This record gives sequence, C-alpha cells and structure tokens, in this order.
Amino acid sequence: MSDIPLIVHLIYRLDVGGLEAQMVERINRMPAERYRHAIVTLSGYNPGFAARISKPDVAVYTLDKQAGLSLHTHVRLWQLLRQLRPAVLHSYNLAAMEYAPAALLAGVPVRVNGAHGRDINDPHGTNRKHNTLRRLLVPFYDACYANSAAMEVWNREVIGVPEPKSRVLANGIDVERFHPRGHEPRQFFDSDAIVIGSVGRVQAVKDHATLLQAFLLLRERLPQLRERLRLAIVGDGPLLDTLRASATQAGVADAVWLPGARTDVPEVLRSMDIFALSSLAEGTPGAALEAMACGLPVVGTRVGGIPEVIDNGVSGMLVAPGSAQEMAAALEKYLVAPALLRSHGLAARERVQRKYSMAASVACYQELYDTLCERKIKTRRAIPSCAE
Repeated sequence: MSDIPLIVHLIYRLDVGGLEAQMVERINRMPAERYRHAIVTLSGYNPGFAARISKPDVAVYTLDKQAGLSLHTHVRLWQLLRQLRPAVLHSYNLAAMEYAPAALLAGVPVRVNGAHGRDINDPHGTNRKHNTLRRLLVPFYDACYANSAAMEVWNREVIGVPEPKSRVLANGIDVERFHPRGHEPRQFFDSDAIVIGSVGRVQAVKDHATLLQAFLLLRERLPQLRERLRLAIVGDGPLLDTLRASATQAGVADAVWLPGARTDVPEVLRSMDIFALSSLAEGTPGAALEAMACGLPVVGTRVGGIPEVIDNGVSGMLVAPGSAQEMAAALEKYLVAPALLRSHGLAARERVQRKYSMAASVACYQELYDTLCERKIKTRRAIPSCAE
C-alpha cells in the first residue's frame, strides 16, 4: 500500500455542478506526491462528468443510498473506509456531513466538512432539525470550513463551530482556461446578437424562472434591441423541461437557448455579453467567477457569497432575489451603455485574477490537509502558508 496519504471525498452525487467541478479541479491539480484521492458518492455519478478527473488512479465508489435515514449506507461507508484506510474524510455539505461518526469508528484520523451552499428548502439556514443535526456533528470534525465569509459567519454564530475549527476556503478559477474572447468570431450565436447568459444546474435554488421573466421584461423595455436579444441558460437539472416549456409558452423559444449540460463552458461563456445569476441561495458562486474570468460583468442576487464576489457598481450589479424587475433594470443599464459593460467586464477579470485563482485555492486546501494531518497523525511536513 502506498505511503502517500489518501483523501476520501464524500459527496451526494458526482454530476455537473459547481461544487463538483471545483472538487475535481483541485484533485487534478494537487501534487500527486502529497495526497492520493478517492471519491465516494451517496447516490451515484455521471460517467461523463467523472471523465473530467485527469489524475490517474482516482477511484469512484457509490453507496447507492436509499431515500430516508438509510442506516445501511452508514454501514457500507464504514466497511469501505476500513478497506481504503484514508488519512482524511472530506465531506461536502449537510447531505454528507452525517457520516462522520462512521468515519470515526472506521479509524479515519482527520475529518473535514465543507459548507458550499444550502438547499432550496432551507436557503437561509433556519431549519431547526437540520441545524440541530449540524451542531451534534461538529464535535466529530477537525475542521468545518465555508466557501464564503457569509457562510462562515453563519457556521460560527448559528451552528456554533469553534473558531479553531472554522475558516474560509474560497473557490478558485483557472484564469488561463477561462479568458476573455479575443478577435475570434462569436460561437453559437449571430455576430450581432446580445447574449445574456447563465451557467448552472437547472433547479429551484437557481431560480431561472425569474431570469426568464427578466428577459421578457427587457424585450418589452428595449423594443429597438428585441430582435438581437438572446438568453442562454446552460446546464442540466430537474427543471430544464419546465423552463423550456415556459419559454415556448411565452413565445420566445427561438430567442432562448437551453442546451443542457455542456463540456465547452469556457467557449460558451466567451459567446456571452453579460452573465446573470438569479440564485436564491449560494456559497461562493463558481460559475460567476468563471464568467468574470472571461471578462463578463455579472448581475447577481444579494444572497450568500455573491456580494463577496461582485464588487457592486465596479465589476457587476447586485439585485434583490426573486425580483425580475430589479434584474431587468440592472441588465438594461449595461445594454444601453456599452462602455459601462466593457469597464465592468475588465474589472471583473482583474478581480478574479487577484483574489480567486485556482492555484491559491489548491494551496489553501492543501495547507488545511497538511496542518490537520501533522497534528493528528504526525506524518506530514510543513508547507508554505496559504496564498492570499
């Protein structure tokens, strides 16, 4: 067996999504001589998405969790951990948080949980049952980080995560892969199109219905641009068919592109002019950061970690969640002032380069693993401090 410590990443499902994309990118980039990795899913995985894992020997296991408590899933995870003998269990969000006791019983020395956002059924983190469960599980973890400052404050003040266990680990973006469009022609749309776009899983928490309503309002408010306006919502999810039906019913199916999941997201983003994020809840929005790295200004809702990412009035604009009127008004400001759009897009790119590089994100996660492993199993050597 290799003497390189193994990290087991425990998630609900390995499929197209911001959390999953960030996790896979960190796995691919973390030095192979530092850690090995395995992924365990509670409810299966998308083989196409799993193919994004470029690092060799990263095994993917699924526990096939049934609905409800499913105590058998805890037993299966315990058995698997006993077999794999990892140094670290890294669980993601509440769905995977409850499995820390199984990891403890299996002898996993380091246990980490990450808060990367909340479910649509509890966007503000007020569900008493869920919060009680979180509080009961905190003692089983060595670190409970958040991917936004707002989420970390909530972790500490509402859940009671002690300061030594708490920190912020922001998302990171590959600014070489995600870059502005140069002089090459626009893909996917006519050259004179004005494209408002969004990338993300099509589910209730993303509130794409409000974005579609904002697009319809824009067409009414700017009749001179109506024939050029396009809306692109890229991603798969349970509400995709509903969204397609809504666009058809509104008579704008020919102006709304809903292609489902794509593997060419950087090229898709470079075909857009403005990025819109209509979420009802978010951690640090990776899709918005990717758009900013491509030089797009972002109109986003004032929830979760979005205000930390968007410098309001400098690299984008913030609006109230659920308000099609506010979102349409913010988008209109860009459409009638191309110079403002360009300046905010340049500022967005600069902000990502300065604060959200993938190299810095990987270094921060690696430092967390090393610090905890040094303290608990005393086998790791010190590394440079986390990059700013």
